[in-house]
Amino acid sequence: MATQGSRAAAVEAAVHDSTVDSSYQGRALRRPVFLGAHEYRQLVGDLDKLYSAVAALPDRLFGGSLAAFAGAVGMNDTQVSAVLRARGDGPSRLARADLHLDAAGFRVLELNVGSTMGGLDNAVLNRGMLADPRVAEFVGRHGLTYVDTLAEVAATLRAECGVSKARPVMAAADWPDSFATLEPRLRRSADMLAALGIDAHACHVGQLRYADGKVWLGDRAVDVVYRLFTLEDLLSPEGPALIEPILQAAERGDVRIFTPLDARVYGSKGALAMLSDEANRHLLTDAERVSIDRILPWTRMLRSGPVTVDGVTVDLERYVLDNREELILKPTLLYSGIGIVPGWLAKPDDWREQIDAAMGGPYLVQRRTHPVVEWFPGDEGLEPWILVWGAYLMNKGAGGIWVRGEAGTVGQVTNMAQGATATCCFHEPA
Repeated sequence: MATQGSRAAAVEAAVHDSTVDSSYQGRALRRPVFLGAHEYRQLVGDLDKLYSAVAALPDRLFGGSLAAFAGAVGMNDTQVSAVLRARGDGPSRLARADLHLDAAGFRVLELNVGSTMGGLDNAVLNRGMLADPRVAEFVGRHGLTYVDTLAEVAATLRAECGVSKARPVMAAADWPDSFATLEPRLRRSADMLAALGIDAHACHVGQLRYADGKVWLGDRAVDVVYRLFTLEDLLSPEGPALIEPILQAAERGDVRIFTPLDARVYGSKGALAMLSDEANRHLLTDAERVSIDRILPWTRMLRSGPVTVDGVTVDLERYVLDNREELILKPTLLYSGIGIVPGWLAKPDDWREQIDAAMGGPYLVQRRTHPVVEWFPGDEGLEPWILVWGAYLMNKGAGGIWVRGEAGTVGQVTNMAQGATATCCFHEPA
């Protein structure tokens, strides 16, 4: 046990230096995870079809109306108006699916789309792990590899923003309140992007100004504003004064925003409910149906009335109340685990109260996944962990994998803000 613990601690020490001033704060699980070529290829293929089906929802369900799509996933009129003003040429391919791995394979919990999601610097974990000789030997012996997510972000930014300059100037613009805390991490990410051909600078939106037909950060004319501020920031009391000049400049074509605000619509959990609904199956291609059936758990908007469950028509409210332990309640638009209620952790009366309050609003219910327990080295032996796999999609396809875990055998809501610990993935070449 002592030998195992010391070896695990050596891996932890190897990762520490590479993750300081990152979202991992010098912490990581004590080994990587691994995927074979078939598993990796099938995961990437399934997610590509899932994303394509989400991207097609405005055309397939709403006659091409992004506004109708945004309203259907739960946005109010003010949010819809902001999205329409700051929309892109098409949905961004900067996306990450969060998944559990159960006995049958990967199952999607949510699909995040846009530049505000975390974990994009996850390759620092791969490089940190490879600093340990035993990990490096294992990876080399089996011919394993990984995708540098941040390199794919740089390529996707260039493609979607139409940037042809050798070194475009990019302002990574956060909100002032969060920038005060996150500035060291953002500056490190900016330095990493600089090595990838992007002249990146961390700032908050209050430091940007518009003059002479350009957006400026100090004395630098900005080509791309990398959006770290959110739709909620735009709707705050001080939001318009800070963000409106940037939006107006983007509307005039004087700057590009990466990613536009419409990313939030495509990344809504409500989009997954639309794909899961059997009433919409005829709109999917055969290949999409196969992938969605394999990877997406039963998911429905929380609306009273009949619904199909495993081919049987039932009353949704009655089904949700009777099957509390196998369901999870989620808001369609919030993030970082906010507002999520796992039914198996709620008392029956509390569950009923939550369902009554959410019924008809921007909420959905999803069938619970039962992730396999993964074992990681601890100081006294092997310890059980539940993992959430984050698989990225980018402009050219696969965009890397980021993994977060929580100790124990019963999954709850796993995210870094609530104390999750991260690791990286190496896979066989597809």
